[in-house]
Amino acid sequence: MKIFFSYTHVDEQFCDMLQKHLAALKHQGLIETWHDRRIRAGDEFDNVIDRQLNEAQVILLLVSSDFIASRYCYEIEMARSLERHRAGEARVIPVILRPCDWKETPFGKLMAAPKDGKPIKAWPDIDEAFLDVVKRIREVISDQRKNKVISDSPSRPVLAEATIVDRPRSGNLTIRKGFKEVDREDFLISSYGYIFAYFQNSLTELEERNPELSTRFRKTDENRFTAVIYRNGDAVGRCKISFTTVFGHSIGFSYNDQAADNSYNQSLSVEADDQHMFFRPMNSHMGRGDRKLTQEGAAELYWSLLIQQLQ
Repeated sequence: MKIFFSYTHVDEQFCDMLQKHLAALKHQGLIETWHDRRIRAGDEFDNVIDRQLNEAQVILLLVSSDFIASRYCYEIEMARSLERHRAGEARVIPVILRPCDWKETPFGKLMAAPKDGKPIKAWPDIDEAFLDVVKRIREVISDQRKNKVISDSPSRPVLAEATIVDRPRSGNLTIRKGFKEVDREDFLISSYGYIFAYFQNSLTELEERNPELSTRFRKTDENRFTAVIYRNGDAVGRCKISFTTVFGHSIGFSYNDQAADNSYNQSLSVEADDQHMFFRPMNSHMGRGDRKLTQEGAAELYWSLLIQQLQ
């Protein structure tokens, strides 16, 4: 079964990662994937895409604000994909990569992946997000194989120029992305800013929802902030979050808002695989140590350590 990827090159990293997560389906011989990076020099760009789009049984729309803003993705690939979906010739699955205004688009009524259309970027663990997408794709493939809904032939005549016989070659052409020290530091700095805002906004919302609670959020300097939660005037939760070099460059958490800079209950360090950077918790007993945490995942882990003191 052929799967067509419709995406903008701004989101190529997500495309590469999704293909890796689809490896088991490929090894089982259930799918083959196609995207425009497989176009060879000298091929007619539009004609090749036209042919592949019309031969695909499953079409993945990798959705972001850049996808919606792309004339080619939105007006050509997406429009033709929905035509085939409505005709019962293919199944279209929107895969929401990043937060964007997608629900009012022509594909907004389709069942999106991951679950509930939550953007992959917003999941705490990016691998879990992609696994959820793969499960959805596997379900669709299973349904199609059982019901034999999809025809194996192209749905409409294809231009003669597009009748190109592909040379046999591997689809496994993803190469390792290198992350330098400056990339890791940029990720760390931006993540600290995200956690700072996450706590500030969460404390405000906590007060609004619970009249008996009051909070104190204090930025001590550019690298540290503290949070205290009071119930009827008595402190019931405290923490300090800051940059630390105790375990390498990382972001540390302490239950004591007055803790020394070398004292932490948990620390998140920046690691990288061959495609993206993520956080790894130091103390696995305070959160699964095998998780690859996104910025939101890191912020939610630390927030849970604070709020659990009330729960």
